Amino acid sequence: QVPLVESGGGFVQPGGSLRLSCAPSGFTLDYLAIGWFRQAPGKERERVSCISAFDDTTYYADSVKGRFIISRDNAKNTVYLQMSGLESEDTAVYYCAASKGPTTSTTADGCFNYLEVWGQGALVTIGS
Repeated sequence: QVPLVESGGGFVQPGGSLRLSCAPSGFTLDYLAIGWFRQAPGKERERVSCISAFDDTTYYADSVKGRFIISRDNAKNTVYLQMSGLESEDTAVYYCAASKGPTTSTTADGCFNYLEVWGQGALVTIGS
């Protein structure tokens, strides 16, 4: 059983938008750091965005800053990645990941480095 399930991937034209969702299987996302990574064909996995455990501080890779927004809805136990202004370079499999427990880190590295529970990935393709 995959602990995190991503959804919302698909095909979109350049300039378009998509919203990815990340929902856990059997646990709550409350007080966990949650992040998104992506891996494009032939490239290494890279950080995209992270939201901290307690105060929802958000962090973004420079390549997506101003275009992507990470958020969490505790009532729905779901984390979202709203992506707009999509470019061909955003084509990748997007993975969400969660920390195993509450973290108190206040840095981007601290947010990303605690992410150890993974989803299976959602393919996002930008093309015309």
